[in-house]
Amino acid sequence: MRGLIDAHAHLNEIEALGEALAEARRVGVAQVVAMGMERLSNEQNLRLALQYPGQVRPALGYHPWSLEAEQVDATLAHIREHLPQCVALGEVGLDYKVKVPKKLQQEVFARLLEIAAEQDKPAVVHCRFSHLRAYAMVRAAGLRRAVFHWYSGPLDVLDAILADGYFISVTPALAYSPPHRAAAQHAPLDRILVETDSPVSYQGRPSRPADLLQTIEQLSQLKQIPMEETARTTAGNARRFYDLPAA
Repeated sequence: MRGLIDAHAHLNEIEALGEALAEARRVGVAQVVAMGMERLSNEQNLRLALQYPGQVRPALGYHPWSLEAEQVDATLAHIREHLPQCVALGEVGLDYKVKVPKKLQQEVFARLLEIAAEQDKPAVVHCRFSHLRAYAMVRAAGLRRAVFHWYSGPLDVLDAILADGYFISVTPALAYSPPHRAAAQHAPLDRILVETDSPVSYQGRPSRPADLLQTIEQLSQLKQIPMEETARTTAGNARRFYDLPAA
């Protein structure tokens, strides 16, 4: 398989990144979308895109885990300035499990979505224990493109997400997570992006972009279709969603 796209990875957190990207190329992962968490990782992603042109596609984000009230204005200003150089706003969203005030999360997420809407950039949305609120905010912001990362939420909310033309993404957690599997089974293949969320660990093993093949294999088994069809369709989905060139 060739021309695969890892739709979501945190490349700045991967050890021996050059080796990991070479390994990814060998197994057919031609492009990786690098997610940002805060100002530092956003700056790192911009540099990585220059270091690995054509393979690393940068996104700038402000993750709910990373919010610090005194840094919000400067971080958003940096995102607004540099987002035109990037393929997406991400990773952004809400997380109602972490001990970050919900009011702050919602205020920052709303401001981020406003930037994405102004610049017509897709948003990569984190929505742990906040699926309905995150979806409602994306819809209210009028975003044309959004993907709900590692979606494992209620299927009625997923129906609303799909009805508005949005996507979900799936990870190697398809191997063992019943809610994640249910979402992947429910969504049509042409509305799914495949990713690794590297270097997240799955069942104790840190992931790398080459592990995208595991995601594709698990999704293929779930959908009962050939891996080649899954790979081709999801790569096309990612190219359209992120407005990427063919490899």
